[in-house]
Amino acid sequence: MKTSGHLTRIPRKKSTQGSLARSATLGFGAQSLWDWPNKSARSEHPIRFMGVEQGWMERAFTLIELVISTALMSLILVSAYLCLNAGLAGKKLVEPRADAIQSARVAMTMLTQELRSACILPGDSPMLGMKRTIGTAEADNLDFATHYYTPRRVNEGDFCEVSYYVQADPQTGHLGLWRRQNPRLAPDPLAGGEKREIIPDVLGLQLEYSDGMDWYETWGKVQGTAKADNSQKEQSNLDGLPAAVRITLLVDANPQSKVVDAQTGERTTEPPLVFKTVAFLNLAETLQDDNGTTSAASPTGASGGGNNGPSAGGGS
Repeated sequence: MKTSGHLTRIPRKKSTQGSLARSATLGFGAQSLWDWPNKSARSEHPIRFMGVEQGWMERAFTLIELVISTALMSLILVSAYLCLNAGLAGKKLVEPRADAIQSARVAMTMLTQELRSACILPGDSPMLGMKRTIGTAEADNLDFATHYYTPRRVNEGDFCEVSYYVQADPQTGHLGLWRRQNPRLAPDPLAGGEKREIIPDVLGLQLEYSDGMDWYETWGKVQGTAKADNSQKEQSNLDGLPAAVRITLLVDANPQSKVVDAQTGERTTEPPLVFKTVAFLNLAETLQDDNGTTSAASPTGASGGGNNGPSAGGGS
């Protein structure tokens, strides 16, 4: 606007909309940064930029907080390691025992079933049970014939000559339970056939035989065994089949253990796993009735009329 030859500036009214918009953007109240009168007034209030305070760079964890958090983290890591180590140690302890128990139960079941169907062995003795030792371990062996066999080849029937014995490994020296079977009639019933190890790391095998009244350590005409001629009680275990056979099998609980005795230099074994069962021979009474003798009664120390399942013990 021109007035009297001079330009006159019309004062423009200050708008508050922009200030309020900036205040809302920066997170302030009614006043904005540009509306504050001086610098000292601005320094008394925290300045926000996009919703973040100016003093965020000055905030951090203290030394005590760092020490406590590090200690807690270390405690958690150590606890996790101990739990993992305990689990691995338990696995190493349980696995060999589980394998030994499973192998022993299978062997005891096989021997019990074959004894239940035992029959007369060709030769001088219908059944031959010998008392043997290997070092300090009991290593009895048993030879008999059984009908518990399924023919697999030509010229085979439900008859098989079976032997159970303990033998030492020539390389490691550990004892193992071996089984021999011959499904064909042979001139020598105590030889021939197939042999295989059914349980490694055996610590002993004890077999006892009952005639219905007493238990004997041997059965059959064992060579080199002196027997009184005037005792019918001691002669009853020479002929026929026993009424029952008591089986005691000792298995190494931890064959992978490498603990060695400092004095003897031999490997220290843990208490063995003990398995016991009594097998009753079904044909024993039939053979005795055919021979005109009295049927065998239930053997002393055995309960029930059937076969007791193998039971595992905690060691001797």
